[in-house]
Amino acid sequence: MSFGTIGGVGILLETVMLARVLRSLAAAPLLMIALIGATAAETNCADPPAELGRFEAGSGAEAPSTPFLVGESERTLADYRGKALVVNLWATWCAPCVKEMPALNRLSEAVEADGIAVLPLSADREGAPIIEKFYAANGIGHLPVMLDRMGKVARALTVPGLPTTVLYDREVREVGRVIGPAEWDAPEAIAFLRACLAEPA
Repeated sequence: MSFGTIGGVGILLETVMLARVLRSLAAAPLLMIALIGATAAETNCADPPAELGRFEAGSGAEAPSTPFLVGESERTLADYRGKALVVNLWATWCAPCVKEMPALNRLSEAVEADGIAVLPLSADREGAPIIEKFYAANGIGHLPVMLDRMGKVARALTVPGLPTTVLYDREVREVGRVIGPAEWDAPEAIAFLRACLAEPA
């Protein structure tokens, strides 16, 4: 092989390598944007206050498509896309659930203007009447009556027990969950939720 041929092969290899480098550089900003989007929620949700009790980082998984009842209508969590969600799984026979419901009611009122919806999914088999009675007796006026029939949503989310609260971003991806009760209306908890579930800039 002549030196001219070797030189030509070398130039060709350099051209190929340069093209690959340029393609990588062109893709870098897109990759950076994706990484920023993926880690923004993790960063904002990384330092929960003590008032939220046992907080666990979210899996990033999309919400299950399991339906639940709101009045006579079936809904899924995907129907709330565009809002951040605080999904509380509870029941009137669960003492820790009952204790935290007034705080969740106050949380709902406090964060509604931030585009955050509090969704209490009750596992009560007696249905809406017992929830309505409980709400009336406890002054719960800012939460909807919602039924998780047979605990199907709870099972789909593999919750260990009640209460469990799952947090979703506006694309209905899990960003965190709280196992057990929490002080939902504490100023520290409200500030954390606003930051964790903030609408992207």
